[in-house]
Amino acid sequence: MLTQKMQDALNEQINAELYSAYLYLSMAAWFQGKALSGFAKWMECQALEEQWHAMKLYGFVHERGGRVAVKAIDGPPTEWKSPLDVFQEVAKHEAKVTGLINNLVNLAIKEKDHASNNFLQWYVAEQVEEESSADEAVQKLKLVEKAPGGMFMLDKEMGTRTFVIPPEVTLIGAGAGA
Repeated sequence: MLTQKMQDALNEQINAELYSAYLYLSMAAWFQGKALSGFAKWMECQALEEQWHAMKLYGFVHERGGRVAVKAIDGPPTEWKSPLDVFQEVAKHEAKVTGLINNLVNLAIKEKDHASNNFLQWYVAEQVEEESSADEAVQKLKLVEKAPGGMFMLDKEMGTRTFVIPPEVTLIGAGAGA
């Protein structure tokens, strides 16, 4: 059973993950408007992944006997100066999300909620991957900053990303999956 404090914090994280999805969808739209469809596809995949992260939390809250309380999602920015600017914001955002996850882990430890702590370890590892992926994109964009041909090659590379919803998380029914 979740404590009220843990339930409230997990609900806040669901909102944060949905905001992340909204942010990345906004970035995808910006890239589409710049005729960079590969970058747009990368962001669309990222938006889907963030929705999945929210649903994984949603399932866990229900599995632990809690109640999900969805809240309004703030509107994300819609304009950036450059692809590099977009990915620098992604890197900054993912570092913020890492802090949120770390705070959840700290709360789970304080509440002696071993199940939540165990569940959240997946997110700790995921954030290492998220930050690394954002940093790699930033570094590549810096390399091609003054080489337009390189930008188009990178756009093509980014467009190869795919996202498949893992089967252990569904929109209906309990179970947070692994």
